[in-house]
Amino acid sequence: MSPASRRRDTPPPRTADSEVEVLRGFLDYLRSSIAAKVDGAAEPRVRTSDVPSGTTLLGLLNHLVAVENATFLGEKVGDWQATFRPDSQDTVADVVARYRATVDRANKVLDECTDLGAPLPRPGRSGPSPSVRWALTHMIEETGRHAGHADILRELIDGTTGR
Repeated sequence: MSPASRRRDTPPPRTADSEVEVLRGFLDYLRSSIAAKVDGAAEPRVRTSDVPSGTTLLGLLNHLVAVENATFLGEKVGDWQATFRPDSQDTVADVVARYRATVDRANKVLDECTDLGAPLPRPGRSGPSPSVRWALTHMIEETGRHAGHADILRELIDGTTGR
């Protein structure tokens, strides 16, 4: 397979001009990018690490499920390192579906947030919440960082490149 036939590249989104539309547009773009990077990756390579840190492609997406849940849905995480290790029974399709479902639930919360400076509603969590703006910016940074990791890991697995 030639490198050109393996490349799937999507340019950044062209969003409307409001701050919330730009932030959500870029976050959704990165969410789609990383889900696509994991979707279709071959077992068992998707859970095998080719890097000294032990990071795996499936582990990255499993971690992002936990980060989305903690940031937007108020779930507590006891061991962040453990979130990088999906259950052995989880398939690629399971983790991708769980990620997409979590993103859908997070977006429903965000749909109710009209003021970026207001605290993010996080049921079940006590104490102060970050602003909606901070949460969106953090998730763009977190998802973008791990999407970059996923690019490298997927290329090591089967040569697939691009966003």
